Amino acid sequence: MSIDWDIRFVLLLLLTVVATVHSEPKESQSVNKTSIVIQLEINDVIGPATADYIERNLQKAINSQAKAVLITMDTPGGLDLSMRQIIKKIIASPIPVISYVTPGGSRAASAGTYILYASHIAAMAPATNLGAATPVQIGGFGGFGNDKDNTDKDSTDEEKPKPLSDPMSHKMINDAAAYIRGLAKMHGRNEQWAEQAVREAVSLSAEEALKLNVIDVVASDVSDLFRQLQGRKIVLSDKELILNFESIKIQKIKPDWRSQFLAVITNPSIAYILLMIGIYGLVFEFSNPGSIVPGTVGGICLLLALYALQLLPVNYAGMGLILLGIALMTAESFVPSFGILGLGGVVAFVIGSVIFMDTDVPGFGIDLGLVAGFALSSAVFFIIAIGLLLKSRHSLIVSGKEEMLGSVGIVQDDFSGTGRVRIHSENWRASCEQPLHKNEKVRVTAIDGLILRVIPFKLQEHE
Repeated sequence: MSIDWDIRFVLLLLLTVVATVHSEPKESQSVNKTSIVIQLEINDVIGPATADYIERNLQKAINSQAKAVLITMDTPGGLDLSMRQIIKKIIASPIPVISYVTPGGSRAASAGTYILYASHIAAMAPATNLGAATPVQIGGFGGFGNDKDNTDKDSTDEEKPKPLSDPMSHKMINDAAAYIRGLAKMHGRNEQWAEQAVREAVSLSAEEALKLNVIDVVASDVSDLFRQLQGRKIVLSDKELILNFESIKIQKIKPDWRSQFLAVITNPSIAYILLMIGIYGLVFEFSNPGSIVPGTVGGICLLLALYALQLLPVNYAGMGLILLGIALMTAESFVPSFGILGLGGVVAFVIGSVIFMDTDVPGFGIDLGLVAGFALSSAVFFIIAIGLLLKSRHSLIVSGKEEMLGSVGIVQDDFSGTGRVRIHSENWRASCEQPLHKNEKVRVTAIDGLILRVIPFKLQEHE
């Protein structure tokens, strides 16, 4: 009986040890669990590449159940469409999005101000600024750029921009003001100053923005930022959430090859160059079929340009003037107009290139030097190069089988039917329906294999 109790005691002891061994790692794991915070960056003008980069990686952070997303910013502004794509993704995010203007000397101007207002936490480093959120161009996709005359002014400046008299400008300003007021109300921030930033293009330093309840935190670095955010309450998806950043690991995600490639081809100057190369290549291929290389390179460049242009605020009147200019310069090669068509083509090309981008946002214009260079090269290419190519088509053939037709030769010996003639310092067998005499001139009318069909030169002259 005692043996049975001993066995039971040993089994109970073993079960207790096993349960303790399995429970201890779980407890230590739950205590030492580290949360991931994804860090993204906006360090340039906000455009299609920036929107694609933020959207894709914010979704990755959501799928990986990251603790939060940190967006560090230093931007002069950007395109309205790209800005709104980013804001939509931030508003719909089930995890906190923290926008942080850093390092010192950085700014979140115009479009950056909207993104700050849309974020769950808006933070800035000392010696940074935000504001100047007035749309600078009406038309196309619209855009927000940094107003040079108002960038360094704050809400206490006495100088104010002159009111806009254009009804379309008023419409765009009112829409932007209502948009940023809605973002401010969503997170309980200063609505009045937000509207002032749009209507009067004012700016604020980090310290002033904190005093006016424009932002939530002023932090010297990322560590200081998360230290101040510990225990802070925010509203996320209509629910109150207490932030806990005691044990976090920041994972930086840099723009990958796709974002970098998109940033390159959506640069207006690069897109413009690709468009010109594509047009040149196809025109050269159609002028000289069978070249292959110009058509292949031109087709690839044209498709890349069209993909980039559908993401950019393109003025289609400018596009039409560019195509008209190219057509007129090409017509100069076919129709002698004493340079009128060519000059008109150059003028249309230059005007179209200047107004090609329908925005004044910094970083989204085409350099005038690039326009002048392409205008000159286009004039040379279409007027001179294609003109020479067309003239070469009408010139006499100087080689090959076809060159023998119409050539004049000398009969070597008297013959009737078939004999020998000398043409281009070569002796050929020739046939003629009439008798021919030595040293008589003949003209080639046809080629039958290696035998030339000839007629007397005098008979040709009479005909």
